[in-house]
Amino acid sequence: MLKLYGFAASNYFNMVKLALLEKGVPFETVPFHGCQNPQILAVSPRGKVPVLETEQGFLSETDAILDYLEETQPGIALLPGEPFARAGVRALVKEIELYIELPARVCYVEVFFGGRPTPEALKAKAERDLVKGFTALKHRARFEPYAAGERFTLADLYFLYSVDLAVEVGRRLFDIDFLSDMPEARALLERLAENPNVQKIAADRLAEAPAFLERVRAVGRT
Repeated sequence: MLKLYGFAASNYFNMVKLALLEKGVPFETVPFHGCQNPQILAVSPRGKVPVLETEQGFLSETDAILDYLEETQPGIALLPGEPFARAGVRALVKEIELYIELPARVCYVEVFFGGRPTPEALKAKAERDLVKGFTALKHRARFEPYAAGERFTLADLYFLYSVDLAVEVGRRLFDIDFLSDMPEARALLERLAENPNVQKIAADRLAEAPAFLERVRAVGRT
């Protein structure tokens, strides 16, 4: 059986978890927090989550894991069959990750964990990059009703677990509603929130939140 290593507060872990649940693939979850300990690096070369354990060994990096699942596991297809459409989904995935998720992540410690304020230069760059990223999302995404069209795809995994966090960063730090002129994007977040598997992941995340926050605070004190 496949084993998914990570923790419920990780948005990347939850992307893979939702893919497994949507496909109906049996799997086990293994609590795993990234760091630079030799035991962790033996599983994840960069010391990050998620990691997927297969019969052949360990896989890290979310996009590689999702491609592996798409190529090897039964259940619903999360990529279109036609090459150009597949490339379009992958392009949307990459744009969400590079231009929305990563700029927002710079501010996560301040916004979500009550940590030190984000340095002003980094905060200003994050705001500029997020404005451009959401502009790109508006042009690229189709919302018909899903991010890449009529079907749920890998793009929706990244959209769900990246855009919601970035929107909160915009609201708290910049007093910007990045979805103010994208009602279809807000509607998609609401649609995805009604998915039973998404609700299960949200419940797991909520249950683990106190322990995760304590862990973050403990690391900050060291």
